Amino acid sequence: MPAAAGSLISVMQRRVHQAVSVTQPAKSEKIMIEETSQALRDFSQRYCDLWQQTYGHAPASAALHGIPSSCVLESHEDEIWWQPQPFTLAKNLDAVERALDISLQPSVTGFYTAQFAGDMAGTYQGKRVSLVQVWSEDDFVRVQENLIGHLVMKRRLKHSPTLFIATTDSELEVVSVCNLSGEVIIEQLGTQKREVIAPSVQNFLIQLQPLSEPS
Repeated sequence: MPAAAGSLISVMQRRVHQAVSVTQPAKSEKIMIEETSQALRDFSQRYCDLWQQTYGHAPASAALHGIPSSCVLESHEDEIWWQPQPFTLAKNLDAVERALDISLQPSVTGFYTAQFAGDMAGTYQGKRVSLVQVWSEDDFVRVQENLIGHLVMKRRLKHSPTLFIATTDSELEVVSVCNLSGEVIIEQLGTQKREVIAPSVQNFLIQLQPLSEPS
């Protein structure tokens, strides 16, 4: 083989290798988003199944009564029955990333763009939590604004960035995702006190046990 041809092939091989190296992280990010979304959908199915077994109907909520959403199955005098519906918007949190000039953990994107649903109660290692969900297209704007507010607070306090995914029985305590590691933590608002409870959102959702309590 002529030396020039050999050099050309070598250059092409290096370029192919570089291309694979560059595109690989994007593929991993996409997989992480889908795995988290699927874990949330699986938990949602367990949650809805528990409601059916306990009450004979879909999850009920008085707090969401009168608030429009594709999730609503039936409206009653003081409550609605609902079920999760496919997410119909672009599956990203670009508004949050632009506002703070930050790249978010893919798992958080997967969590908040998996579906439309009501908040869902559960227990994790004996602790009661309520998953924060997106109720409708309009509600997605509110959720992103709240995430931005949370990140702004963290920045002002010079704390590492976190993004909440669930509330607890305490108003001063939330379940969040560490944006540096992707770990799920319980943190006390306004402080740096935190406890790692799961290595990932996917792991957290797999272990979360549903509770059939009206919201």
